[in-house]
Amino acid sequence: MEVEEKQAQIYKPKEARMDAEDQVKKYFDWIDYMVFAIMLIVSALVGVYFAFFAKIKQNTTSEYLMGGKTMGIFPISMSLIASYISGISLLGIPAEMYTYGTQFWMTLVSEVFVAIIMGYAILPVFYQLKITSTYEYLNLRFSNTVRMLGTIMFLAKMLLYIPIVIYVPALAFITGINLHLVTPVVCIVCIFYTTLGGLKAVVWTDTIQTAVMFGALVITVVVGTARVGGVKEVWKRNFEGGRIEFFEMDLDPTIRHSFWTVTIGNFFYWLASCSINQAMVQRCLAMPTLASARITIGILVVGLWVLVSMCCYMGLVIYAYYQKCDPVTRGWIDKSDQLLPYFIMDTLGDIPGLPGMFVSGVFSAALRYLRVLLQVLFSMSTGLNSMTGVIFEDLIKPRLKRPLTEAQASFLMKMIVATIGVICVGLVFVVEKLGTLIQAAGSIGAITAGPLLGVFCLGMFFPGATPEGALVGGLLSGAFITWISVGSQTDIAHGIIRFPQKSVSVEGCSADWVADYLSITLSSDSPKKVPEAAFFLYRISYMYYTPLGTIGAIAIGLVVSYLT
Repeated sequence: MEVEEKQAQIYKPKEARMDAEDQVKKYFDWIDYMVFAIMLIVSALVGVYFAFFAKIKQNTTSEYLMGGKTMGIFPISMSLIASYISGISLLGIPAEMYTYGTQFWMTLVSEVFVAIIMGYAILPVFYQLKITSTYEYLNLRFSNTVRMLGTIMFLAKMLLYIPIVIYVPALAFITGINLHLVTPVVCIVCIFYTTLGGLKAVVWTDTIQTAVMFGALVITVVVGTARVGGVKEVWKRNFEGGRIEFFEMDLDPTIRHSFWTVTIGNFFYWLASCSINQAMVQRCLAMPTLASARITIGILVVGLWVLVSMCCYMGLVIYAYYQKCDPVTRGWIDKSDQLLPYFIMDTLGDIPGLPGMFVSGVFSAALRYLRVLLQVLFSMSTGLNSMTGVIFEDLIKPRLKRPLTEAQASFLMKMIVATIGVICVGLVFVVEKLGTLIQAAGSIGAITAGPLLGVFCLGMFFPGATPEGALVGGLLSGAFITWISVGSQTDIAHGIIRFPQKSVSVEGCSADWVADYLSITLSSDSPKKVPEAAFFLYRISYMYYTPLGTIGAIAIGLVVSYLT
């Protein structure tokens, strides 16, 4: 009896302690705003330093795009981690654990194999060719037309991805701060330091923000675990709630997440995201040697394992804390992607400066809780700098009648950065209808990831592949994945496709509310398949889009190559 009373004291949703209107700290204190502002100022000053005070100025394309190939292992590694741990991951992964269980955690298994293939099969090709844009390879191996296809696919992906990352904070802000006011401020700072400082500014800003992000996550995990009652209690409650599942071995491709969908699907998606992604390759090529680049990739994998695991575990902590009083059902938040920011303010809001620290460095979270907007800077700055290199090298430089001076080229690229930034800010207001973060981002990314990976594989591993084969394979594969991705998202938006969620409860909420709503289950976790009403291809797990795109591009490319 004493044990039960002790656990009851450890776990007590705030509604049981205070009125609903006062359940969490609603607004930042002045110290939180100060911490957030300091991070913005530091980010801007980094750009100013590398533009005006560094010993080596950013006046050449080599310095602006590649950092003069003198970047160190540590800052490049931190920049890579920052590039791939966006607000989508920080908000989406805990929500995924809370809503669907731990199967998604197994995506980490495939990342080791991706690192090996990239470091020893793909990256050496780019190093030997000494290229700036990964799509230069397509021109050397196939033709300028194939290179243009790759460039357009890359730009389309980044222009769609960056606004999503910028918009993510709107999902978590529940204080009343206006998204349309905050977003431009953060974007302007990002554009400012990227335009002035080039790759070096982006890398060192990423390093600072990654350190702050990691520190805030550690504090959140430790304090959250303690307030639940310890690690053992966290796992116990998640076992009771049916959240723990790592080896769902069903081969059915329509199961949203099984062991096979998350490992096979993530292998292809990460291979595309890492090995041919301009942002990744650009940073690796900024290293002085191939050996140092391989070390950087190894550090990236370790960093991702740690941070993704922390995000996954954070989802378990959140479920354990709200096991008897689901915030979504209770109406405290609108959707599961808001769980982490809500939990931070609920459990850590009384620690001065910590919410502001979490906002400024970790989260890319949500507009109404102006906290982790700096995470937006992580992904947006990376994307801007990478897109600049591709546009200049692939679209502008080949069409110039006479070569530009280094100063002219550097100025032109800075103008490209500013223009892309403005476009991305405008597109933020178009993505407000997105659904679940993890699935929406994965579906959009797969539209170009699979076909592009297939085209590069044709060039590197199939000597008989022709330019015609690569072009047709990439186009048809891209069209196919676009069709099933758009069709699936449309059916999801119209409620034709619904994915079963884990059970939740509200029996621990206030007595008055429970009297009207004793205990509910949002949906049963027993069915694993998507309803039969939807078209079969639309029901295939989004994790398989990238493998399908890759295999399709290779298969079609080989057939066309043989015929031509």
